[in-house]
Amino acid sequence: MIDSRHIEALGQLLGGKGLLTAPADMASYETGARYDKGRAAFVARPASTQEASATVAYCVRNGIALVPQSGNTGLVSGSTPDASGSQGILSLDRLTAVFDLDRVNRTVTAGAGLRLSDVNQRLEQAGLFFPIDLGADPRLGGMIATNTGGSRFLRYGDVRRNTLGLTVVLADEAGTVLELGSGLRKNNTGVDWKQLFIGTSGAFGIVTECVLNLEPLPRQTATAFLVPSSPDRVPDLLVAMEEALGSYLSAFEGMSRNAVSAALAHVPALRNPFQGGHVPDFVILAEICRTSPPRDGEQPLDAVLEEVLAGLWEREDTPLADAFIGPPHEMWALRHGLSEGVKHSGRLIAFDLSFRRGDIMRFLDHMKAEMPRRFENVTICDFGHIGDGGVHFNLVVPADDPRLADAGFEGALRAWVFQIAVEDFGGSYSAEHAIGRKNQVFYDRHTPDEIRRLAAGLKAITSPGPLGSVTF
Repeated sequence: MIDSRHIEALGQLLGGKGLLTAPADMASYETGARYDKGRAAFVARPASTQEASATVAYCVRNGIALVPQSGNTGLVSGSTPDASGSQGILSLDRLTAVFDLDRVNRTVTAGAGLRLSDVNQRLEQAGLFFPIDLGADPRLGGMIATNTGGSRFLRYGDVRRNTLGLTVVLADEAGTVLELGSGLRKNNTGVDWKQLFIGTSGAFGIVTECVLNLEPLPRQTATAFLVPSSPDRVPDLLVAMEEALGSYLSAFEGMSRNAVSAALAHVPALRNPFQGGHVPDFVILAEICRTSPPRDGEQPLDAVLEEVLAGLWEREDTPLADAFIGPPHEMWALRHGLSEGVKHSGRLIAFDLSFRRGDIMRFLDHMKAEMPRRFENVTICDFGHIGDGGVHFNLVVPADDPRLADAGFEGALRAWVFQIAVEDFGGSYSAEHAIGRKNQVFYDRHTPDEIRRLAAGLKAITSPGPLGSVTF
């Protein structure tokens, strides 16, 4: 519990809309996107960098722990408090006033509380977008704190690649505000300090504003579903598509039969696009695009894609068993419906893994063989970003399975999956969702001691106060 004098002081700093203390008002902030729920002492909602600085400074001086929270769409308990009731939440949801588009520089300076959809809706009239494509709708601060990737990483990269500058509040007694970077794309005058705050879960400081690189909106798009001749030919298919299409290739997304079937069963708006309704064992959604408008005499992208696929089909050693081109909005609707479908198939235990591109299918084949031996009646519903090595390795357990009542069951399952992914396949246990409380034990287990000491030292320098849900 937090002493009432601290609640009163924070209320004076933040105003009536800036501090929540009633249980009903705090409930949505205490509840995460994937089963996690904690208890907050309060929810602080600063509306400016200055208010964030004053709030953080007060909490540090009085030993009050803060958990930064952005859109609360994360899956690893990184944005919710623990059950103690002693942690406050610092929400970014009112940091939305700043939005300064520089059309010539192709950048935007934006408040960390703006949602991705809001940003892209405002940018659309300028023919630009922030090129991180996600099924969820997070706020910018959380995207930076977790270094989000998304479905078009293959062409545009991750948040780190598209962040030019940050305004950060440090968890020290002064609530120090740092202006890191600007709209410059080239600046080699010293350490690029903003990188400390990208992908580190908010533990080193709280992002309140950002300068983002923007890209021209695609003007022409074509998509196809590709069925590989066998799972082990997926890497060959990826390389062949890259060789034939170059920078046109913007997405190469893998979807398993179990994941697609779950989406078709639980998302009524989707239609089954496969012949006879038979979902392939594994299917790729490939997308190509151009940012220029169509020109007279230019080959349409559908025709470009059809020509490339025909060439692959004619190869004696073709990696392609089947393919068909379809409307992009329908094909992406199926891809984006996978999370919703899998979530409603039972109790979901989700993993966000990454590998070298050539190891993804080997890992999946290994797990499909080993899972029934180690954890029976657990269904693998995998999908992900084959083009960048990312896999959403989703495991579905029947909702009435008695093992779910055992607190050790999920822990044992997670430990086994992460051991195989990291130690046997050289992968990462967190490709896009950073660490959070769910992954803390695995950070401790799989991070070398010298790296942990370095990270802890940087945390002590930047934000010595109790900040975030992660212990570096």
